[in-house]
Amino acid sequence: MTSATPRRRGRPARGGADGGPDTRARILHAARAEFAERGYDRTSVRGIAKAAGVDPALVHHYFGTKDEVFAAAIEVSLEPALTVASVVGPGGAGTGERLARSFLAVWEDPVTRAPLLAVVRSALSHEAAATVLRGVVLRQILERIARELDVPDPRLRAELAASHLIGIAILRYAVRVEPLASIDPEEIVAVVAPTLQRYLAEPGPSPDPVP
Repeated sequence: MTSATPRRRGRPARGGADGGPDTRARILHAARAEFAERGYDRTSVRGIAKAAGVDPALVHHYFGTKDEVFAAAIEVSLEPALTVASVVGPGGAGTGERLARSFLAVWEDPVTRAPLLAVVRSALSHEAAATVLRGVVLRQILERIARELDVPDPRLRAELAASHLIGIAILRYAVRVEPLASIDPEEIVAVVAPTLQRYLAEPGPSPDPVP
């Protein structure tokens, strides 16, 4: 089940919004903002409901638990750019470059960067948030990419590529280490793409992690 599928758990409380077509989107928008501002630990279903102007029962109705709302907020930030169709091409040519550029595009956009920063920071300090992040990254990104790769140990290679990119995201956007924090994204793509290409498209034995 993806974030596009309503949970429909239980019945909405009568005092809340009526569950019209915009209700789910409004809740998800509020959830992204709450997680970005407060982090995982201090965000609650009740707080999300208040920000969305709905009864808390509607949050459970559409998403279920707090963890499931959190997962949906991550997915909606990643899905626009990190689709298999835009990353993995015929024969694997250009895969590393497309993945690097798509990943950085998500982080360069202030709208998607704020909730993702909250996700990463929360995952570093809260096991529940880390579990949700692992699940989304594995299910929505790595497993889907790995299925398209005609290389040995595709899951391992996808995980190595992800570790490379997430490390860049932490240093560039969260810790802001210079000069990485200030250089043009295309410079990063040019340097990182060959390594990602080796991970994801080159045949041969499984790659060793870069120290």
